[in-house]
Amino acid sequence: MNFTTNTRARLLISCLDQPGIVSAVSTFLHQYKANIVQSDQYSTDPSGGMFFMRIEFDLFEDGYEFSLIRTAFTEIANSFEMDWRMELESRRKKMAIFISKEDHCLFELLWKWRAKEIDVDIPLVISNHPDLKEQVEAYGIKFLHIPVTKSTKKEAEQKAVETLHEHNIDFIVLARYMQILSPDFVGTFPKRIINIHHSFLPAFIGANPYAKAFERGVKLIGATAHYVTNDLDEGPIIEQDVLRVNHRYTTEQLKVAGRNVERIALARAVTWHINDQIIVHGNKTVVF
Repeated sequence: MNFTTNTRARLLISCLDQPGIVSAVSTFLHQYKANIVQSDQYSTDPSGGMFFMRIEFDLFEDGYEFSLIRTAFTEIANSFEMDWRMELESRRKKMAIFISKEDHCLFELLWKWRAKEIDVDIPLVISNHPDLKEQVEAYGIKFLHIPVTKSTKKEAEQKAVETLHEHNIDFIVLARYMQILSPDFVGTFPKRIINIHHSFLPAFIGANPYAKAFERGVKLIGATAHYVTNDLDEGPIIEQDVLRVNHRYTTEQLKVAGRNVERIALARAVTWHINDQIIVHGNKTVVF
């Protein structure tokens, strides 16, 4: 029997650690003629801790339908009280990008998308400024300008949410989108909004981190990609990166160097999310 590339699937699991989890999952997949090609697991404590697992498996051509397997797995999941999801690798996620005026993170994602380094669809880019409309549309991507003011913020977010639903968006990337999202907006896309913060969190939370870093004479600058929650810049961290600097760097030079770190950290986080490599537990992430 042969494998086909469109029948690879991914299974992510989190639950209380207990005996028999790995055996039950592997036996289940074997019963449905699935072949495990990669398996990763982690336990915070084998005695009463949390257990996390990510499995990639292939289905045989004459095996069972993916939808049947996903439905059948519910019984196993319920028996171990799992938080789980099962995805087909071939299903391309739809990503929306939110931007303001800065373009470095946006262009990093668009370049990787065009180079097929990130396997995702980008139906639209939403911005509270019109500045980058021409550059985005040059990629054949829809650009939507939604101005945001204090008096129109609620209406602007409603318009954005309606548009995102119309395009069946799976997740959102804030590529230096300089607006604080409301709890209603964040609650509409839980664990599905990725932000890049131009600082090595938890240091220098909020605005103007490079100015704050300059004042403190830091020797390392960094960037943090994280999921958005209602607590500003305190959501589950996905990826961080740093760059060494010294006393000769001005605030502007720190910004220039920091943009390089921001691009790298955000692109990694987006890639891992697309590849279903992240499990969120509380305010932390497990990245396989």
